[in-house]
Amino acid sequence: MAWIDIVPDDDWVSDEALHGLYDRVVDKNHNRIDYIMAVHSLNPRGLAAHDAVYRSAMAGTRNLRKVERELIALVVSLENECHY
Repeated sequence: MAWIDIVPDDDWVSDEALHGLYDRVVDKNHNRIDYIMAVHSLNPRGLAAHDAVYRSAMAGTRNLRKVERELIALVVSLENECHY
């Protein structure tokens, strides 16, 4: 299995670029950064872009309501055996 270096959650507070992103990407249910976001921690601009794409995808369209997009995300995650 490949391993990608990340900045540990506890170090985000002392990192100027990551500190401002922490509240946007922290999993408030588990009080940690999900790995899918943490892999961008060495590139905060990439992390901000990933978060922006996610928020845009989940923000709403004429065709799908938020609850429908969340349901699609849930089914895809279950199919991919993803914990969230």
